[in-house]
Formats: sequence, C-alpha cells, structure tokens
Amino acid sequence: MRLAARPAATVVICAFCASGARAVDLKPETVQAFDRYISGAEARLDDNLRPGGKFLWVDEQQQRVDQVRQGQLEIGNRSGREPLAVPGGLIHDWIGAVFVPAVTLAKTLALIQDYDHNHDNYKPEVLASRLVSRNGNDFKVYLRLMKREIVTVILDTDYDVRYFPLDGGRCHSRAYSTRIAEVENAGKRDERLLPPGRDDGYLWRLYSYWRFQERDGGVYIECEAISLTRAIPVGLGWLVGPIVTSLPRESLANTLRQTRAALLK
Repeated sequence: MRLAARPAATVVICAFCASGARAVDLKPETVQAFDRYISGAEARLDDNLRPGGKFLWVDEQQQRVDQVRQGQLEIGNRSGREPLAVPGGLIHDWIGAVFVPAVTLAKTLALIQDYDHNHDNYKPEVLASRLVSRNGNDFKVYLRLMKREIVTVILDTDYDVRYFPLDGGRCHSRAYSTRIAEVENAGKRDERLLPPGRDDGYLWRLYSYWRFQERDGGVYIECEAISLTRAIPVGLGWLVGPIVTSLPRESLANTLRQTRAALLK
C-alpha cells in the first residue's frame, strides 16, 4: 500500500499505523458470511435462467433498456444496502449494464476472453494480465490490479472463469477469485506479497457474473460484481471508507465503460 502524496501524509501514516487499522486478518466467520451471501445470489441468478425468468437485469425495467440503448451506463446496488455489514467485513454487490451497437456476441466474447491483453483495454486499473491456461470454456487468469482512492493498493489476483453458451444469442460467465495478495513496495527491489487474508483488507474476494445477449442490432453486456472487504475501523472512515465503499462501484462502472469503448474501436 502507498499513501497518495500530500502534505498530511505523515499524519495519515501515524494515524493509520498507530490505530492498528492496517494489519487485519480475514476471519472464518467473515468467509462463511460471504459464502452464504453468494449462495443466495447464485440461486437468484439461476432462477433468472429458467423459463419465464429475466435473463438480463435491464429487462426488469424498460427505462433501463432505453437508457443503455442511448449509450448510457446503468448501474445499481443488488444487496439492498451498500455496503452490507457482516462479522469482520463488508459485502459489496453492484450490477451494471451497457449496450454496444453494431457488434456481435462472437466479437464481444473474443475481446473479453483475450486475457493476455486485458491490461491494454482496462488501464489503469489492470496493470498486467495473463491467460494461465484454457480448457474449452474454462479459463485460469492472472491480473495485477491497482486500486487508488486516497491510498494506492496493488493486488496480485488469480481467477477461475467459466463461460456458459446458451441459445438465443446469449452467454453468461462466472469468475471466482482464487487468490488475492496485496503487493508491498510494488515495482521496487524489495517488492513482496503479503499473505492472502493477512493484509490491509481492501479486497479479500471478488466474484463476477457476466451476461451477454446479442439482439436489437448489438450486444447487451451486464456484470454483477460481488466483493468482500474489511470493515471500516472506528475513527478512520475518512481514510479507509472511500477505498472499500466507493471503489467497488467505480471499478465496475469503469470496466463496463472500457469494455464498450474497446468494442467500438
């Protein structure tokens, strides 16, 4: 973690370290609460795949369809409260959608699945990207991420991703983080990885659920991103709060905007 350069940096460092807010362990009860939330979310997603269900979130309201057809980003909170407090942590659940005209589902998936070049399409948040392996519709992916909001955090992350082709020009995917390690002194000779779950706690889990449908002369793209972060320490909401509360929404919004921009090139 690096603090942004500003006159109050020394005071910030002292307050951050003295409070014990920096080092925090991911507790079993926090993971259990996240897993329970994921079970409920995936049950809802599975229901939407059944006959009569709404495959796309935008189709739940005509206004959303109209907005994305006009080139706008639609984004909303799925948990009913943001963030959702659980023992030892916070769960963030955001969903967003865009529409890309004059492209096909095949072209869209080709861009999304080009993991070796994700760092070209998703700057500056994705610093490095690599396809580790592929077996049909199953991918293993590495990303080095940068999160910046008052503090700058660099994360090495691994994911298991599976795509599910459907009829009617549709496809959906699920991406599960399998490792998230905070990088100390990134890019320097003394760079090192902190043990996963024993770090600043700015991102412990990130599960992403994508939906694609080709229709109306283009492709609708949706992503629901569910993440787990540390709780906000008492008295340090001004420092820790922005990165664990605003960044999940901002990161999703940027990802969808950049996906649309890359497809329109």
